[in-house]
Amino acid sequence: MNQKVYVFFAEGFEEIEALTVVDMLRRVAVDTVTVSVGDSTTVTGAHGIPVITDGLFADFSYADGTMAVLPGGMPGTNHLMAHDGVKQVLLTYQKEKKYIAAICAAPSVLGAAGLLDGRHATCYPGFETYLQGADYTAALVEKDGNIITGKGPGAAMEFAFAIVEKYCGIDK
Repeated sequence: MNQKVYVFFAEGFEEIEALTVVDMLRRVAVDTVTVSVGDSTTVTGAHGIPVITDGLFADFSYADGTMAVLPGGMPGTNHLMAHDGVKQVLLTYQKEKKYIAAICAAPSVLGAAGLLDGRHATCYPGFETYLQGADYTAALVEKDGNIITGKGPGAAMEFAFAIVEKYCGIDK
């Protein structure tokens, strides 16, 4: 099976949430592409760490992807929310029943897009009201169908493990 995960980076992303997922997926040989939603391939995280992504949003078609991942962080989540292309990828992936994962504040992007209706979801404390249509659980990680949500930086490893499990099984 061809596996490709797109991880979206926006200025102000939460570094541990984004890089833990990328690191873990690359360790298990899942093709993982880092994508800047800004105008530069260098994206600076919420704690001032610059990261060079694999390309800009317009450089990829996303049709070959099997999962889209949204790290949280502020103002990164707001930038993801405002990006029409990211929203379109999410809506397409949902329609095609591909996987979508978001952690921390980023599940609010899924809520705003109407992707959490009737689903169990978690997020960073204080963002519950932005999970429109979801049944908020406060779990570290929540898996419901093709959607995986994570609570925040402290859940980065568990969130990454849940994503790896979708591709490689629990033993890996």
